[in-house]
Amino acid sequence: MCRPHRPHFPLQWGRANGAVSLRELARVVQTSEVTVRRDVRALEAEGLLDRRHGGAVLPGGFTRESGFPQKSHLATAEKTAIADLAANFVEEGEAIVVGAGTTTQELARRLARVPGLTVVTNSLLVAQALAHANRVEVVMTGGTLRGSNYALVGSGAEQSLQGLRVSRAFLSGSGLTAERGLSTSNMLSASVDRALVQAAAEVVVLADHTKLGTDTMFQTVPTDLITRLITDEPPAHDDRAGTELQALADQGVQIAVAGAAGSPGGDAVPARQQRRDVPLPAPRRGQVPGVGPGLRSAAVLNDPSPGAERARVADLRRR
Repeated sequence: MCRPHRPHFPLQWGRANGAVSLRELARVVQTSEVTVRRDVRALEAEGLLDRRHGGAVLPGGFTRESGFPQKSHLATAEKTAIADLAANFVEEGEAIVVGAGTTTQELARRLARVPGLTVVTNSLLVAQALAHANRVEVVMTGGTLRGSNYALVGSGAEQSLQGLRVSRAFLSGSGLTAERGLSTSNMLSASVDRALVQAAAEVVVLADHTKLGTDTMFQTVPTDLITRLITDEPPAHDDRAGTELQALADQGVQIAVAGAAGSPGGDAVPARQQRRDVPLPAPRRGQVPGVGPGLRSAAVLNDPSPGAERARVADLRRR
């Protein structure tokens, strides 16, 4: 009888983080993604974890929320590429909302160079990234500090957003599916994110491919309110992410794909050159056409050709 294969990576590392990509696991244990993928299958067979979209999560259907230190080390190259691309959708003189998260923090670092910008945020990390930007005005919400992600939450944060109107909101989360939209693992964070959505004419979700197909406990933005998804290109073997992208596009979400950094020691591919943008076929519920100067720039970036949406997302699935 064959001896059962023993995984090469420590399971407690996955337990501490809740969710992890195969790429990150391979880096931590210094082995190949092929080996890690085999180990993940073995652990799934024992009921110790669930395979998800190029990675793994704790069993039980819904992922648990990781703390900021763990999140900041996951999919760093992908988050950088997504932030680079997202900054292209922000215009001089705009008023926007930026939610809490490690990817939105990366975006904030790039927004420091946009003159005349007004950024409303409940994130201390976003505010810190913009603190020394002379031409950017930062407006903080009120609320109670949630230390795990350095965000202001609660009724104070929500009430401070009442009556606010900006051109678009940039939000991240713990998971994204076509069925439920963007979700997070914390009730207070979800409630504030919903208030941020109500303040914006457009909703832009920043989510790397490891979050595609992941469902967490509290819905923040239903799919029909998501204007655009900015993500990275999923690995060729990641059928789940490709399927989820297709389903999101079928529901009218514009998909913009950023190129991640190249191999170690290599140069990153400019995100602008890697963009694949899928046009929104019609105004969506909760969207006010023509509000804010940035809405015009988004229209310029759209590809107006018929059938572009299905063709481009289908191309991602073939890769």
